Amino acid sequence: MNALIADDEPLLALSLKTALADAWPGLEIAAVVPNGLEAVQAAERLRPDVAFLDIQMPGMTGLEAAEAIVEEWPADAGALPLIVFVTAYDQYATKAFEVAAMDYVLKPVQVDRLKATVERLKARQRSFETLARQLRSLGALAPKAEPLAQVMAGSGNTVKVIPLDDVCYFQSADKYTTVVTAEGESLLRTALKDLAPQLPQIFQQVHRGTIVNLKEVAAAVKDEAGRVVLRLRRRKETLAVSRVYADLFKAM
Repeated sequence: MNALIADDEPLLALSLKTALADAWPGLEIAAVVPNGLEAVQAAERLRPDVAFLDIQMPGMTGLEAAEAIVEEWPADAGALPLIVFVTAYDQYATKAFEVAAMDYVLKPVQVDRLKATVERLKARQRSFETLARQLRSLGALAPKAEPLAQVMAGSGNTVKVIPLDDVCYFQSADKYTTVVTAEGESLLRTALKDLAPQLPQIFQQVHRGTIVNLKEVAAAVKDEAGRVVLRLRRRKETLAVSRVYADLFKAM
């Protein structure tokens, strides 16, 4: 396993790194960064198993960084990093667990407390590995499915059969998926993460919650904030592209 540490105080970051070396000798520290923005960028680049985030950092806080990491994590990148907040302030505990933190450790970090966190992280990782082996075994036994050619989606009291060539993009809608065509929107009773593996290659994920038909992309442009957005051929709205996928459209 590998980990990311984000803390704007170099001595405290080094202290945590040293303490982790004692508490978890097999853990590789992939990067130590001084702020939340660099934590998000490092997570996108390194895909860490664990992220130890300070909360109060200049610019983007640790809480904001955690939310950005979760929001922009690619669907095909495997499990999200296990997030541990390391902070001198305990008033953020409730908010920390709202963003699915694995643990919340107060500074100065106590050795016994850190060891308890490490054991919790190891236990969660073991459960992930067991599940992954089971899924791989099932995948090896199952025949390879042909990509979908159409989907059945509801619009009001009507169920439509929609050829994939007619789909402009798919948008996540909680446990369901919105199917967007030139004519309008329909609801598919399948989560986007379950639909994605069944789609042909012409459909590209551009955001954690959006998969676009590349035939429908008219242009990729940068907005005033430097973020890439897609203009579509048959729809007026634009689609945001997360930083993870922005390189796909550099040539456009």
